Amino acid sequence: MKTKTRFVLPFVALLVGIQAAAAVDWTAGMKSGKAEFKSMGPLAFGPDGILFIADTKSAAIVAVAAGDTESKTAAKSLKVEAINQKIAALLGTSADQILIDDMVVNPISRNAYIAVSRGRGPDATPVLVRVKGDGAPEVVSLDAVKFARAELPDAPVDGVVGQGNRQSNPRRESITDIGFLEDRLLVAGLSNEEFASTLRAIPFPFKTVANGTSVEIYHGAHGRFETRSPVRTFVPFNVGNEPHLLAAYTCTPLVQFPIKELKPGAKIKGKTIAELGNRNRPLDMIVYQKDGKDYLLLANSSRGIMKISTDQIETTESITDPVRDGGKKGLAYETIESWKGVDHLDRFDPQHAVVLRRNESGALNLESLPLP
Repeated sequence: MKTKTRFVLPFVALLVGIQAAAAVDWTAGMKSGKAEFKSMGPLAFGPDGILFIADTKSAAIVAVAAGDTESKTAAKSLKVEAINQKIAALLGTSADQILIDDMVVNPISRNAYIAVSRGRGPDATPVLVRVKGDGAPEVVSLDAVKFARAELPDAPVDGVVGQGNRQSNPRRESITDIGFLEDRLLVAGLSNEEFASTLRAIPFPFKTVANGTSVEIYHGAHGRFETRSPVRTFVPFNVGNEPHLLAAYTCTPLVQFPIKELKPGAKIKGKTIAELGNRNRPLDMIVYQKDGKDYLLLANSSRGIMKISTDQIETTESITDPVRDGGKKGLAYETIESWKGVDHLDRFDPQHAVVLRRNESGALNLESLPLP
């Protein structure tokens, strides 16, 4: 994931960078017409309000000029209770018949965009929903837009593999998270290579898409090197003066990759800088600054929200030995107990995040919260 508008820059510099990029025609080569999707999510914003939408069923990414470019540098807070019920009503169905696959915030307009599946079976319909400051959801029409499509040449075949409770469709994990950095779309997921875990840096505007970079990591909780487990969520982050990708995996290693090493067909080994506990799936991650320091904020399926310090990231030794019994090692973190039930998060402004989280009744609330 995620991650979410995932930029390496602090929020103020992010906006300055977006404005400076205005001289570049980011829509060069885009088609005009209807953007077709079999599925939607993950999502990420790039410059000029361009929204990148992953279509995992098609193993493709579509860049859409959303036209949402009115700057709001002093947006109000956001809170919409039971947003899943409101979206379901908008789509003429019930909340138990939709799935929310991802959520991001446009850093220019501060509007939230949500990838929704209407239905839960193979015939589910993907829908893009926008939530503005008034809190009312609206369907974003993609029938007449500027768009560009990039298809992954080495994606896994579409089909169920495995046995028993471990059955899965690797095609649905061809894209597990995306993020935009400078002039490239960063993509995590699986490929059809022997080392299936893959990262990509696809130049934008899209022209050609090459094979991905196969990645290997040491997983301390499992006590072995792994090449087939996909990244679940990531953020770009400068380590020293060099841009890296910080990636979280299931069960829960945090791994560092130099972005300059993401080359077509290459095989690289990541540096495991933290083991954050087993029996857990990372859901979403952002980077932010507070009191002059950089932090990662990581949402998890069973271990809550982790605020991870990056103070020692340059000097942290690589984890290459087993970390048993759910133990932790590497970068320090604290659990933010007041943030319960978070499924998705993204930055709203320099002081706030927007989250999708479950309330006591099980409904999903969309709300902005002060960064911890």
